[in-house]
Amino acid sequence: MRNGGFSLPSFAKINWFLKVGGRRDDGFHEICTAFQTISLHDTLSFEPADSLLIESTDPRLPTDGSNLALQAAEALKRSEGVAQGARITIEKRIPFPGGLGGGSSNAAVTLLGLSRLWGIRPTSEVLTEIASSLGSDVPFFFVGGTALGSGRGTALEPLPDIENKLLLVVTTEASYSTADAYRSLGRHRLTSEGPETKLMVCRELAKGLISGSMRPANDFEEAVAGLAPETGSLKDELLQRDASIACLSGSGPSVFGVFENESVRQKALEAFSAGTRVAAAESISRAEYRKALGSCAELLPRHF
Repeated sequence: MRNGGFSLPSFAKINWFLKVGGRRDDGFHEICTAFQTISLHDTLSFEPADSLLIESTDPRLPTDGSNLALQAAEALKRSEGVAQGARITIEKRIPFPGGLGGGSSNAAVTLLGLSRLWGIRPTSEVLTEIASSLGSDVPFFFVGGTALGSGRGTALEPLPDIENKLLLVVTTEASYSTADAYRSLGRHRLTSEGPETKLMVCRELAKGLISGSMRPANDFEEAVAGLAPETGSLKDELLQRDASIACLSGSGPSVFGVFENESVRQKALEAFSAGTRVAAAESISRAEYRKALGSCAELLPRHF
C-alpha cells in the first residue's frame, strides 16, 4: 500500500427479526427490524489518488457508478467540497447479493475512511444524511452492535447487545432483486397500522428479543421461498445440523443459524457440501465494532 494508505473492516449484518408494513409516501415500505453486526467482513483499503477509483478483488462486483461505495465517495466529495481523489480497494468476503448489508456497509465505511484520508471532519448529522440518501441499511453501520430499525429502517435506537452468538451464514446462488422480494410479499401480508402503533409493536418485539422469549422471524421467508426455494432447504438443513435457531437475513438469499457451542458449529460447518457458500461468524457488540474502526469511530454519533 502506498504512503498514507490504510485499511478498515467493513462488517456484515444480520436481522434478528424483520417485519414489513405498507408502502410509505416516499415509496419505501415501513419496516421493523433488529440489526446485528457480525464478524464476517470485507476489508476496504484507502490510498491517495488524483481521481476517485474503486477496485475489487472480486471481478463480479461492479466498480462503476452502481457501486454504493463509489456513490458514497462522490456524495462526500460534493458535500465537503474536496478536490482530492482516492483509490478504494474492496477485498470482498461478504456474499452479494445476500441480505447481509455488504454494499451498505462498504458505503458507510467509505464515508468514514475518506474523511480520515482527506483530513476532514463532517458532522455525524452530515454523514447520516448522506448515508440515508444511499440506502435504508447504510445508517445502521454508523451504529453497530444490536439496534432497532423502524420507519424505512433509518430510524435507529440502540438495544442492549445480544450476548456473543456463534453463527453459520449460508448463501445460495439465487439471483433476484430486493424489489422482487417486496413484490412477492403480496398486499395481504403488509400491515397497515399507524406509525406510532408500528413503533410500539417494534419495541415490544425488541423486548422479546433481549429477554430471549422471541425467536427470530422474517416476513420475507415465505415470499423468498417462491423466488429461491433453496433458502427454505438451507434453513431446514441448519436446524437438522443442530442450530438452535435459523432465519433468513434481510431479503436474502443468505440464511443464518445460531449454535450453542463451537464443537457443534464446527461439525455443522464440515457437513455442508463442497462448493456451498458457508461462513462461520460471531455477533459483534457495539463496543467491539467501534474499536475495530479505530480513530474513524470518533465521527460516529455519540448518542449511541
